[in-house]
Amino acid sequence: MSSVGATGRFIVVVGIDFSDLSNRALDQALESACCRDNAEVHGVYVEPESWVGVGLSRAPAAATKPDVALQQLQARASERVRALGAKLDGRRLKRVVVHFRRGDAAGNIAQLAADLDADLVVVGSHGHRGLERLLLGSVAERVARLARCPVWIVRPKDHATAGRVPEIEPPCPECVKRRQETGAADLWCARHSEHHVRPHRYSYATNGVYATSSAAYHATPEGN
Repeated sequence: MSSVGATGRFIVVVGIDFSDLSNRALDQALESACCRDNAEVHGVYVEPESWVGVGLSRAPAAATKPDVALQQLQARASERVRALGAKLDGRRLKRVVVHFRRGDAAGNIAQLAADLDADLVVVGSHGHRGLERLLLGSVAERVARLARCPVWIVRPKDHATAGRVPEIEPPCPECVKRRQETGAADLWCARHSEHHVRPHRYSYATNGVYATSSAAYHATPEGN
């Protein structure tokens, strides 16, 4: 994370769309804010501009009234603060503010971060791939490109389906089983510990001391 801005506050901006994933992003924003003194969380919901009609007869569709949207945002923020309870440090988290904007979601989130001189932006990502990603786009990726501060992308943990992405393989079931059986003392199954398979590079267990000189260092064999 970046250092605290010129205001002396640690400011986190988080995108909210009222989905379960954005609840998780808001939770992460609240918890991360509590790691720093004089912190603020600013939640923002961006309503997309929509139009009805055809050609020259097109007109803006009915939009949410700002005061109604802000009440809903305040209710959601209060709900997540109550749900986290003792996990939040009220001495560090000074306030939670909500914002409502219309237009492009990524652009508005990044602009709010710039307006507030934010130190961190948190956004959720559903992890869509292929055609689904092409059709839906990725607000999270655009925020990461546009924002001029660190961006934390929150997505569901789902390594089991990672095989759908060519670059990433799903976890080896035997390796997972071996870690469970040994309490993670052994990281890899017998097959992945052999020299003739593609290794899990740079993996080691050090009993908490992360240095290659540690007596507990166990490197995965480097094979061909």
